[in-house]
Amino acid sequence: MAKRSPPAPLSATRRRTLAGAFGFTRLIVELGVLSSFAFSLALFVAAIAQAYVTIRAALGELGEAGTTKTLIVAAVEQADTLLVGVALLIISFGLQALFVGRVQNVPAWLHIDSFDDLKQKLIGIVIVALAVNFFSVALEWKGGADILVYGAAIAAVVLAVGAYSVVLTRQGLARDHQAAPHDPPGPADGSGRA
Repeated sequence: MAKRSPPAPLSATRRRTLAGAFGFTRLIVELGVLSSFAFSLALFVAAIAQAYVTIRAALGELGEAGTTKTLIVAAVEQADTLLVGVALLIISFGLQALFVGRVQNVPAWLHIDSFDDLKQKLIGIVIVALAVNFFSVALEWKGGADILVYGAAIAAVVLAVGAYSVVLTRQGLARDHQAAPHDPPGPADGSGRA
């Protein structure tokens, strides 16, 4: 069997072309980071503005029968909007960390080291957002079986996302187990004696 020769080194022109292509890719990702951040910011501002309008209108009607329910529904809908905003913010920070460089001065839970890490963080928010969404629909429910179909659809999505999360976790644990060096048997003092 003949030995294969090592690949020829890249020419300077080809290296510059590849570096430029990778630089362009980072620019595209950075635009995605900025757009995700802009949508997140817009959702936060919209939620704050809606809260102001709703609370201002409710202050004039305090004590009336439907005011409390109106405030509860508005609060749940605001929570749903904020959760979507947080998901977009996590996507923004995650893409920045994975493609460009880690963002400084963010909480430890927001540090993202891999796509699996980013997906796990988003899965949790998606499940909570779906639950909040169902809660807001249930608050406005007038009766009938339509809410059962809606609830079953959300439950199916939550179960599918949960199963996917379990698969991701198991793959990550298997990968970590394979990458970790195996310690030799014996006590921790390094003597090798049992």
